[in-house]
Amino acid sequence: MLRRKFVAVALAAAVLTMGTAQAATISFGDAMSVMARDCGADVEKYCKNLNLGNNRIGDCLVQNQDKVSPVCINTLVAVTASLKQRLAAQASVVKVCRGDAARRCTGVVQKDAHILDCLIKAQRHVTNKCNAAITDAGWR
Repeated sequence: MLRRKFVAVALAAAVLTMGTAQAATISFGDAMSVMARDCGADVEKYCKNLNLGNNRIGDCLVQNQDKVSPVCINTLVAVTASLKQRLAAQASVVKVCRGDAARRCTGVVQKDAHILDCLIKAQRHVTNKCNAAITDAGWR
């Protein structure tokens, strides 16, 4: 059973990233679209009158996972993991790219948006780790 869930989650993650070769994580808008597509019927059936805030819909789907479609559960797991990765990347970009910014962005106004713009423009000269963090953060 656990192996089956792992394979399903891996497949769902692969499906979510297909067509978005540039972004390693999913945007919040895309997450909503994918969840609506794969979980809309389940939300309508089991979680109809809940607000979106505080992950009430996700919690409801998990609480009803024995009744909810496997596609929906797999999508929920994959989308949640991708969004967590995106938020972590956004929180870490400054730290991960600090050295690149010091080398490549001298003379740039020392504000996050200006430095990020500089790093994006200097992509070819920035470390792979910094480029990956920017991409995972959804800023490229």
